Amino acid sequence: MDIIKSKMTAKAEGDFVVFLIGMRVNRIWKVHKWLPVAMSMSKMIDELYENPDMGLISHEQWVGRTTIMIQYWRTFEHLESYARDKESKHLPAWAEFNRNINENGDVGIWHETYLSSPGSYECIYNNMPVFGLAKATECVPVTEKCRTASERIKGINT
Repeated sequence: MDIIKSKMTAKAEGDFVVFLIGMRVNRIWKVHKWLPVAMSMSKMIDELYENPDMGLISHEQWVGRTTIMIQYWRTFEHLESYARDKESKHLPAWAEFNRNINENGDVGIWHETYLSSPGSYECIYNNMPVFGLAKATECVPVTEKCRTASERIKGINT
């Protein structure tokens, strides 16, 4: 990944969804419980990138005892449709989780959903590769008109 050695920001046209999702390994010795959960997420991400019409735009991921994945979606309807699609990899993975783990405490899962529209977000990247929202949308230079967070949140990108 090439490092951009200047300040950049994201330029997003219209609304989008930020979806945070992850898991927490509560009993590390129960690999047979948490590894299938972790593997199912990578299968879902592969499926989503193979089918861009499902609505996933981009993602970033960090792995540790608690994992976190940031996903950018076109709309909430796309996200919800994928979650409920009987032909997708999500529902079987969710059913397996409920069958094998459910509320036994071995593995925790979580997610948060944020609806975003112009004027409700801002971001800056300095000495970074194209990343996050800038990777999901358009990575543009910070100009004199958008040097501050308050200018960027107003959508002044040019």
